[in-house]
Amino acid sequence: MITRFGSLYAGHVDLDNIGLDGTPVNERWLSDEHLATVLDKTEAIVTLMDRVGYNTFWGAEHRFQREGYECIPNLLLLFVHLAHITKRIKFGCGFNVTPMWHPLRLAEDFAVADRLTNGRIIFGVGRGYHSRECEVLGAPSTAIDNEANRELFEDQVDILFKAFHSRSFSHHSKHYTIPPRIPYRGYELQDITLVPKPRTVPVECWQPIVSASERAMDFMAKYGIKGIIGGGAASGGANERVVQAYRDALIRHGREAELGTDLIIGFSIHIAETEQKAIAEARPYFEENMKMFGPLGFVRGLTDEQVSALGDPKRARSAGLPTLEQAVKAGAWLVGPPELIIEKIQEVQERYPGLEEINVGSVIGTPQKVICEQLETFAAEVMPTFTNQVKATALAD
Repeated sequence: MITRFGSLYAGHVDLDNIGLDGTPVNERWLSDEHLATVLDKTEAIVTLMDRVGYNTFWGAEHRFQREGYECIPNLLLLFVHLAHITKRIKFGCGFNVTPMWHPLRLAEDFAVADRLTNGRIIFGVGRGYHSRECEVLGAPSTAIDNEANRELFEDQVDILFKAFHSRSFSHHSKHYTIPPRIPYRGYELQDITLVPKPRTVPVECWQPIVSASERAMDFMAKYGIKGIIGGGAASGGANERVVQAYRDALIRHGREAELGTDLIIGFSIHIAETEQKAIAEARPYFEENMKMFGPLGFVRGLTDEQVSALGDPKRARSAGLPTLEQAVKAGAWLVGPPELIIEKIQEVQERYPGLEEINVGSVIGTPQKVICEQLETFAAEVMPTFTNQVKATALAD
């Protein structure tokens, strides 16, 4: 039963001249002052979400994006600040791109942030698909060397969980020797301890589900990592195959699980008086989002010619690119009047009885004013139908 709601904001600043006819992605190079407006924009979104009753704000960690699309390089630092200007909302790391960190530094930073916020930060790990980010920091990305990236990522996650949950530990692998066998204050070092430990243990951890390979699902189930489907780079909406694959992995690892257990499904939304009006209003944002993520491989089925056309306003309209109407039909976008969106979410709830939380939000390219208006309208006119289910169930009992 869906009773909790969050929203993922990947960290884009307000942009001008958007859509297929607008400025090509690689031609954007914003000023430092413009890029820094992401901080005020994030504050505005988060304080509104806290006020109107959302459960979780999810942020994305990315680097070096002078184009203005994903401009938050340090989620934990930002979340400590946001926790002190809000009352109750939690903050989800969506995600800490683990290969860009030393795992012990990430574990320490999370533990400190967890304590400073009294447990309001939710940990999350991701593998890293931006070659410009990972490779610059000395780690393989999924785009350049997928297997090397996976190997490093899995090794790092093992270290993170040891650090969080062990009184002391050691780890010796291809990538890390923790600790090295060295003399320290009169004895030979054999193990180390994370100081401080997180306030909240065991640490709740989330990871995006993209390929849903059996190996990836079993890895998540082994460590009890929960999964987010859709949102950010990945197209939104429920994917039957992915939901079933994750449920089956939980069962293989001894869990009792229904379809939707330990998952969050993300949807892009746009509320208006009619579905047609919503599509017309949201189309430029959909197109700008596709311009950003299509060349990175996150718009399935694009030919090389279509990817090339995304960067050329003169060719894009005639390239046969995916449309917002198709995304709505596929269930990735929920658009139209509140009652129609309620109906669509109720269908998802019926299909996945274990699903308790969904993310809703606006894609890259959407201005702050529209994001806040959409979140506030959704909270007022859609959320109560589902949050009131808890009260109705309690009264029935």
